[in-house]
Amino acid sequence: MSVPVDLERLAETLTEYRFAYLLSTGDDLRPHAVLVMPRLHDGQLHVHGPGRRTSAHVDTRPAIALIWPPAHETGYSLIVDGEATVHADVLTVAPSRAVLHRSAAPDAAASPGPCESDCVELHAATPST
Repeated sequence: MSVPVDLERLAETLTEYRFAYLLSTGDDLRPHAVLVMPRLHDGQLHVHGPGRRTSAHVDTRPAIALIWPPAHETGYSLIVDGEATVHADVLTVAPSRAVLHRSAAPDAAASPGPCESDCVELHAATPST
């Protein structure tokens, strides 16, 4: 299920992170991780010079994940799922889900929802009817 991502909040959150790991999947179904510096532009994330292997993976399996590690051990990782394309040496990702994630403290109560850790979804509010 695709949850609309709050792009304004994502743009604000990205200022707190320096780099990300881009995860793609090859024909052998093994994950491939590379360090990247994505930039948000017009609602999409752009990665310049994604590399031959990543580009080939995206051509056949466009579903990717980007993970920005926290600056500190107790901080949140930012995880963005999306669909990627590559054109003219630029990988473009249309975000479909974004979440801030960290392990819950051992004595913390379980958080509501599907995440058993400390998660904050960065999704757009659905209009009320």
